[in-house]
Amino acid sequence: MRNEKNFIDGHFVDAGLDAGIHVTDPATGQHAGSVDAASDTQVRQAVQAAAQAQRMWARLPAIERGNQLRRFADAIERHAHIVGHTLAMESGKSVADATGEAIYGAEIVRYHAEWARRIEGEVIPSDNTDETILLQREPLGVVACLIPFNYPVYTLLRKIAPALIAGNTVVVRPSNHTPLSAYDIARAAQDAGMPAGTINIVAMEHEQAEVLCTQPDVAMITLTGSVRAGRAVLDYCKVNIAKPSLELGGKTPAIIEADADLERAADAIVASKTTHCGQLCTAIERVYVHESVHDDFLALLKAKFAAIRIGNRAEDARYMGPLVSAPARDGIHAKVLRAVAEGAVVETGGTLPEGPGYFYPPTLLSGCRQDMEIVQEEIFGPVLPVLRYASLDDALRMANDHQFGLSSVLYTENYRAALRVANHIEAGELYVNRTPADPYQGFHAGWKRSGLGGDDGKHGMLEFTQTRLVVMKH
Repeated sequence: MRNEKNFIDGHFVDAGLDAGIHVTDPATGQHAGSVDAASDTQVRQAVQAAAQAQRMWARLPAIERGNQLRRFADAIERHAHIVGHTLAMESGKSVADATGEAIYGAEIVRYHAEWARRIEGEVIPSDNTDETILLQREPLGVVACLIPFNYPVYTLLRKIAPALIAGNTVVVRPSNHTPLSAYDIARAAQDAGMPAGTINIVAMEHEQAEVLCTQPDVAMITLTGSVRAGRAVLDYCKVNIAKPSLELGGKTPAIIEADADLERAADAIVASKTTHCGQLCTAIERVYVHESVHDDFLALLKAKFAAIRIGNRAEDARYMGPLVSAPARDGIHAKVLRAVAEGAVVETGGTLPEGPGYFYPPTLLSGCRQDMEIVQEEIFGPVLPVLRYASLDDALRMANDHQFGLSSVLYTENYRAALRVANHIEAGELYVNRTPADPYQGFHAGWKRSGLGGDDGKHGMLEFTQTRLVVMKH
């Protein structure tokens, strides 16, 4: 049974409290471990340690920070099998998938290490002949990183790697559902010789998260989470005018044109909707199918959904695993029942399974309308509503008629249709003839209520910098 202490200033430290955060294996519903719940004092100590370390870390040449990150990535790979077993137990993933998440996380650390020689400023023409204007890129200071439960290892590394290469230090709050794997990453940081205080990982309840985010030394708060959590972070940012970076809800639409490769599209959409039980911010959440192929495509989806088995992935990696918690499963089932009451038809799934664990079957709904809750609200589970359309204009109108704008998908062989959607879809990403995968050299940023700022690539790294204008008279 895992029982972890918080990682502050390079050491695992006792919270000095009896309180703990209990971790449950979602595949069995059984207690799997615990983490000390940080006190207000311990949270302040973590921020103080990060602030002290940041002054020295920022003074290092960027190439030295990059070399240190490379050593960190190597250490993550050495610890990947340990991380994988921990993450599988607390998340319901297979060991192979969880280990792969750690290895992929090491790759994004290496990617950001390469920015050491590429963080550039600008020389700006002056109006005066005896003057030079320079724009420099500088670190922000201490970054508070709030991590979700669904891909907790990858998201943690996705946030801290660009923060560190830019010269910041971090205090990480892991999800209370999946905190244990974060401490395996802390051990990898120790193994790599990361300077004390550069990475601090502290589990805490919501009250202490507010303490963290409102400390004067916290210059930026980066969150991957819900819209409700994003609003809370914006309130925290007001206290010290901290910079927010928010990846919030998603409701990815997939548009299936009449000329699409239906088999290929169905395979990809089912995989998107059932990977990690549909708990991905970019998973397909609604499908718009041209009326001429609607019935054929619905039949394909139904057969593929019905063929998927649910169960403990620790026993068989071919199963679709569980949702994160009982409340998550109950909330999704309630949405399905309300959709049926509003006129949707359950093609397959839609029932609560018996037995332990937080499983829910792949559920396909036809006969849906644009105004239904199941189409308008994020599901974050293996439930897929299908709607028909008559023209690409109709599909675009419905796809854009939404509060969210994170990712979008189009299946077509017509380049004119592809360019039309590319120019008119109201989303931060469009994937043509494939489903979302967040390439880390790209830029993952949402429109509308899907967030502020973004992750990945050059632009994601620059989110962790601020500018200084230098005007030199000579």
